[in-house]
Amino acid sequence: MTPNPTQSPYPQVPLDEALARVAARAGRLPVERVPFEQSEGRILAVDVCAREAMPPFAASSRDGYAVIASDGAGSRRIVGDAVAGAAAAMRDGTAIRSGEVTRITTGAPLPAGADAVLMIEDTEPAADGHVVLLRGVASGENVRPVGQDYEADAVLLSAGTRVGVAALGLLASSGAVEVDVYRRPRVAVLSTGDELVEPGEALAPGQIRDSNRFALAAAAREAGAEVVRVSSIRDEEDQLDALRGASEEADVVLTSGGVSMGHRDLVKPWLASHGEIEFGRVRVKPGKPVTFARVGNALFFGLPGFPVSALVAFELFARPALRAMAGDPRPERPRVVVRLAHALDHAQDRDEIVRAFAWQAADGTLHARTTGFQGSGRLLSLHEANVLLRMPAGAGHAEQGASALAWVLAPLGRADDGGTPRTVAADKAEVHEGAVETSAVVAHAHGDA
Repeated sequence: MTPNPTQSPYPQVPLDEALARVAARAGRLPVERVPFEQSEGRILAVDVCAREAMPPFAASSRDGYAVIASDGAGSRRIVGDAVAGAAAAMRDGTAIRSGEVTRITTGAPLPAGADAVLMIEDTEPAADGHVVLLRGVASGENVRPVGQDYEADAVLLSAGTRVGVAALGLLASSGAVEVDVYRRPRVAVLSTGDELVEPGEALAPGQIRDSNRFALAAAAREAGAEVVRVSSIRDEEDQLDALRGASEEADVVLTSGGVSMGHRDLVKPWLASHGEIEFGRVRVKPGKPVTFARVGNALFFGLPGFPVSALVAFELFARPALRAMAGDPRPERPRVVVRLAHALDHAQDRDEIVRAFAWQAADGTLHARTTGFQGSGRLLSLHEANVLLRMPAGAGHAEQGASALAWVLAPLGRADDGGTPRTVAADKAEVHEGAVETSAVVAHAHGDA
């Protein structure tokens, strides 16, 4: 057996350089055409334009009576009915005349001759097929004109748009039966380790239940990927053929474990012999041994085995790559700049990613606290976090009032007057893809990671 080296042959790459290398390799995938109802969460590859104006006819926005505005208030003869989905049914002629009105429902086409709608609440019934209009209306009142929402041929959704709930509705209303979107990246997830057992199994001495492959698969799906394989392998060379199969099946392969310096860490040596390693270590904590490689046409992320390290490394490197491959022009998490209100110790030799919970105070400032002990195996520290703080290498200590960059993972909170955090939508705070100068409070709670 070849002696295990005591020094890694891979230099520690600065975090920003590693992120740039991943971004350079994560190109958009080919375009495919899908039924619009299957496009939710996908990125549009081409503009979607309106086939017709919306609404395509002048329509009532209230239940009531279609009137001639210049007639004013008073008793009027009812000469027809206009209901949504059909042209107005007129008893005499094809247009209303002065002194006449038509009953109309919300969404119905405005009858010819009418130029306003009076709500039913502003009328009183009268005898002999008449109705009393209790007030006058202005021309155009309670009427949606042709093209109020959008004109024919208008660009409704631009290329690069992520199809959300409202966008899906726009596709349906515009008649876009099929749309061109970027293909979702196919992802294979493999966890490695002799110590891993299934979640339902009892633990023997030295064993732990495998959480990484389930958490990473869920993270990949949340990022918009199609997960095509989820499995585990032992730390044995005859198990490594699974890596080759995964690289042939998927656009991206995620592994956890097997990339450090132990004699049973076999993933990184396999990558060196079967692919091209872009970097084998990164100057970041947690996640120093993360490895990025290309095997055939697949991008390969060798993530650390500790659960928090694996998921933080996924957030830093794999998630932006998946979003970029899916066509997202803004693949990174939103960022904010926070201010520390309490001193915080962190790593000196590399950037440290600290899990924290942030909320917005009544005055609009952001506050945050770390999620307790920051050990790489403590999933609770990530479960309770909605931001990742980036503490740069150097002094190893940040004083009260120092600024720190934070990636936003989930909706921020809002504190009531008593200081109890409660959830609020992230877009209500000043959060966007560029860093925003915002104040925050970060409580000191630090552990080795």
